[in-house]
Amino acid sequence: MMSTGGEFERTLAGLDKARSEMSKVIVGLEDLVESLLVGMLCDGHVLIEGVPGLAKTLTVSVLANTIGVAFNRIQFTPDLLPGDLIGTMVYNQKSGDFTPHKGPIFTNIILADEINRSPAKVQSALLEAMQEHQVTIGDETYPLDEPFLVLATQNPIEQEGTYPLPEAQLDRFMLKVKISYPSMEEEREIMRRMAVSAPAMEVEKVLDGGDIIRARRLLDSIRANEKIEGYILRIVDATRNPGKYGLGELHRLISHGASPRAAIFLLKTAKAKAFLSGRDHVLPDDIKRVGMEVLRHRVATTYKAEADNITSEDVVDAIFDKVEAPE
Repeated sequence: MMSTGGEFERTLAGLDKARSEMSKVIVGLEDLVESLLVGMLCDGHVLIEGVPGLAKTLTVSVLANTIGVAFNRIQFTPDLLPGDLIGTMVYNQKSGDFTPHKGPIFTNIILADEINRSPAKVQSALLEAMQEHQVTIGDETYPLDEPFLVLATQNPIEQEGTYPLPEAQLDRFMLKVKISYPSMEEEREIMRRMAVSAPAMEVEKVLDGGDIIRARRLLDSIRANEKIEGYILRIVDATRNPGKYGLGELHRLISHGASPRAAIFLLKTAKAKAFLSGRDHVLPDDIKRVGMEVLRHRVATTYKAEADNITSEDVVDAIFDKVEAPE
């Protein structure tokens, strides 16, 4: 267990309370809630994929209410313009000057709802904000408030009216989380809670932006030894050079492997997993628990893989099965 004058314990208690508050509204989806907390702790954006109706939007809005930070939701549509997202310059007739009109991206948590229903021009407008935490309107650059987090939802690519996200933008999402239908018992509880005239949607604010920023600093105290670092590097290298690890059959399936961001994000998210488990050090299992969400959108498959119905998830599973974890 960690001991830094009780700061770790207080922060963990606050995060546990946030989960408890969210469970008053959200049924199931514990893995999604955990991934959102990991993204927030690591200052990393999260992409959530699932068919409509699985409470993706509701989960994000409840999280924002639990933390008590500024929150905006943008519905991405085919006719959305970049200025609708970041803002634009407006002419002031009285002064004869142009003044900035800031868009909804100026917030702490932005929900980019159904992000892949807008074309690439709008999706790329997010890139500067996601990477640099700043926005350029006209000739001026404006910093965004901290914490700043993009939580985006998307429908499966196979659905009509969706656009694949540019690879440069995909790489800036720390995690890609896929959610599926609830179990029958979970759906029974959802039905009972929501099939009333006034469903319970209120949650208590248990954290604030300052708590999140302080929690991020605590992650620097989580230890990862050289064996853990080596394991991460081998996993990422195996996506680029599978033959080195006895995975020569993957050469024809991988178009290109993961970028250096993958190694950075694997280490950061593994530290967050250790932190949420009450440990001050990373274990190989922490890396395995975050590996799929960090890598599934960073490993591009070939046409041969698609023809054989082999997905990037299959490739990542094969790599984790073959690359030996440290003791």
